[in-house]
Amino acid sequence: MEYPDLLAPLIRSVLLTAYSITILVIVIIIILENRSPLKTISWTLVLLLLPGIGIVFYIFFGQNLRKEKIIARKGLKNHEILSSIALSQIRKLSNGDLFENRQINDKRKIITLLLNNSNSIVTHGNGVKVLNNGSETFDSIIKTLQAARHFIHLEYYIFADDEIGREIIAILKEKASQGVEVRMIVDDVGSWELKNKFFNEMRTAGIEIESFLQVRFPLFTSKVNYRNHRKIIIVDGQIGFLGGINVADRYIKGDKSYGIWRDMHLKLQGDAVSALQTVFLTDWYFVSQEEITDPRYFSSQKPVSDKLVQITASGPDSDHPAIMMGFFQAITSAQDYVYVATPYFMPSESILLALKTAAMGGVDVRIIIPEKSDAYITLYCSRSYIKEMIESGVKFYFYQKGFLHSKMLVIDDIVASIGSTNMDFRSFEQNFEVNAFVFDEEIAVDVRKTFIHDLKDSRQINMAEWKKRPKTKKMKESFARLFSPLL
Repeated sequence: MEYPDLLAPLIRSVLLTAYSITILVIVIIIILENRSPLKTISWTLVLLLLPGIGIVFYIFFGQNLRKEKIIARKGLKNHEILSSIALSQIRKLSNGDLFENRQINDKRKIITLLLNNSNSIVTHGNGVKVLNNGSETFDSIIKTLQAARHFIHLEYYIFADDEIGREIIAILKEKASQGVEVRMIVDDVGSWELKNKFFNEMRTAGIEIESFLQVRFPLFTSKVNYRNHRKIIIVDGQIGFLGGINVADRYIKGDKSYGIWRDMHLKLQGDAVSALQTVFLTDWYFVSQEEITDPRYFSSQKPVSDKLVQITASGPDSDHPAIMMGFFQAITSAQDYVYVATPYFMPSESILLALKTAAMGGVDVRIIIPEKSDAYITLYCSRSYIKEMIESGVKFYFYQKGFLHSKMLVIDDIVASIGSTNMDFRSFEQNFEVNAFVFDEEIAVDVRKTFIHDLKDSRQINMAEWKKRPKTKKMKESFARLFSPLL
């Protein structure tokens, strides 16, 4: 009798039982977390249909850490100050004392929501400049960095070690040698290609640089799914930048696969810069354990212009999906039009319903996404929504000139939002994001004109054409959508 022949079935039986128990426990955990039914069902299917691989996916991408508060903001001095100001502004709003502009007053529910869900304080007297492409953005950033006298703070999802990246690094090193404080955060996954040598050279040059949520197996494997997608620069507390443009040559030169990378950014001056500074310093505390509260980092400024801005941050550290809620409130408040540009269109059920409801209610709803995408699954998932959107009266367009990477929402010539947030599950619920909500007719009209210009480089999708697409593509779209809550 050969014992291995007898033991093999027993071992297989034990392993199968252990695996089944593990799957059952994970499913029970997912159910008890009270996630959306869609996410619960999606993860259950992944675990059941992808033996072994499903568990690995869950470990890396499925754990719900929002309740754990990856960054505990409460207790931080800057957070407490913002909370106090927000509470005061909420009271003024309820009394009708915060502003007199009738158009802005019509959108006061958006402002109140952002105050309540994320302490996004209302800042007045700001200067806002829309930067419509990579060249315009980097020209403005470089000039601002070169003029820095006291400090420079940068935070990027992708900071490439390429031509534009090295040009900016050279400026940072020069400024550090002049005594300017330079602090820099890069996302560990987004900027994965940066080597230890890069970090060492920066620190040797006097630049404080940290990597956000390092992914080193087995540590932090559960947090690989929670990325810092923000793009922030603050110089001397006077000028700030945010938007969708990472530091990479493709935003200026394009690339062979996709052509130009079409994107937008904002340059801010005024008290909105201090609000943006708070977002950066909260992230800096997380990566360095250094809490910075010195008033010199929050320069009080005279009015630069008359723009009203709310800087809104959201992520796994937030009590609410603040930016998604802001989008929802803005869309449902629309009277005339809602224009959206996004590289990935995988909206939550609430945003999907808001867009369809607005269109069916007579609002002109238009959405531009790229015809080509840098992500295979998201390409087909985005397209899975097109039929029902067109049926609801939404006008859908494919951008033709290159890869549309803009993250923009503009409504009724009064509200515009530009930032790092895509219209998808990941941006709404998992990534650390930041957007500026600008309440101003001049800026909204400027953004609307940019959107209309992009329409000229896009083609509208009509239902007759869409129904004729191959069945194989329809199947890919359906399967991709099934996994969209997990992306």
